[in-house]
Amino acid sequence: MTSHQPPLWRRALAELLGTALLVAIVVGSGIAAQQLSPNDVGLQLLENSTATVLGLTVLILVFGPVSGAHFNPVVSLADWFLGRRSGSGLSLPDVGAYLAAQVAGAIGGSVLANAMFEVGTSISVKDRATTGHVLGEVVATAGLILLIFTLAATNRGALAAPAVGAYIGAAYWFTSSTSFANPAVTIGRVFSETFAGIAPGSVAPYVIAQLIGAAIGLGLVLLLFPAASRAADNVVIPHSAKATKP
Repeated sequence: MTSHQPPLWRRALAELLGTALLVAIVVGSGIAAQQLSPNDVGLQLLENSTATVLGLTVLILVFGPVSGAHFNPVVSLADWFLGRRSGSGLSLPDVGAYLAAQVAGAIGGSVLANAMFEVGTSISVKDRATTGHVLGEVVATAGLILLIFTLAATNRGALAAPAVGAYIGAAYWFTSSTSFANPAVTIGRVFSETFAGIAPGSVAPYVIAQLIGAAIGLGLVLLLFPAASRAADNVVIPHSAKATKP
């Protein structure tokens, strides 16, 4: 990580808060959709995806200048892998702090959403690990990584907030899994037996699929943009100490 980055504790806090709010948006809007449209699953998905698109876009704009707004372990791991030779992007200690913050934030966000709707926190029993769903996670995650790192490599990181929000919104509908594409969010959603929940037994297949998808996406980035490693500091969006000084 280059010296112009904000201190690690500040970046980790941004990742914790951002991931917590992201999962609160996903789970909370899922609960609201289930309550508002109990007999129409398609409308529930539309309500859930719309809230996620808008919320994710805002969260990237708020927290991106501090941490890059990864909110996703596969994004952080890909950032480290891509920048490790050029000395840009995250270091391994940074990755550890980001991942811990993301997972803790995701669990906290799920508990928060449950509390807001007074549904109680419980472990989901919604089994999602079918072959089609796992393939959907590979596709969703590969596309997400390709998008994020292509924007960084082509100096268009400022477009990441609307672009990532739009992609996740589309992937809700064109993938069979509704595009979790995020190991931390996957773990967080275990703690809500609602529309957005996922059973613990489905987590490992989803996370493995997400890691495979991330590797595919990163491979495509390197094939298309061989110099992409120099842009690792700009993932998801450029973040520097200048933007965070009081």
